[in-house]
Amino acid sequence: MSQAPEELEAPRPPQGHVRIVYLGPVAPHWEVQSEFGERSVIEEFRQRALARLLLLPPHDPQFRRNRERVARDAEREALILEWDLGIPEDDESENQRSEDAS
Repeated sequence: MSQAPEELEAPRPPQGHVRIVYLGPVAPHWEVQSEFGERSVIEEFRQRALARLLLLPPHDPQFRRNRERVARDAEREALILEWDLGIPEDDESENQRSEDAS
C-alpha cells in the first residue's frame, strides 16, 4: 500500500498571515496587508496575488477563478489568508448566486 504525498507530509505551521483588502472601484482595487511572516515570502506572495487581481473588482466573473488561485497559492506557502471585500460573506455569496442565475 502506498500513501499519497499529501498524507505523508505533516501539516506545516503557518508561515505568515495575509489580508487582501478591496479598496473600491477606483484602481488600484486591492491592497495586500501582512500581520506576520517572513518579509520575502510575503512580498513574493503579494506580487503574485496582485498580478492575478490587479484589474478585477469582486463582481467580475474572472475574480472568482483568480480568488481560488490566490487561495491555493497561499495554501502552498502555508499562509493564513483573509479576504476583506467590504461586504459581509453572506451578501457576497448571495450576490454570486443571483449572478449565476442570470
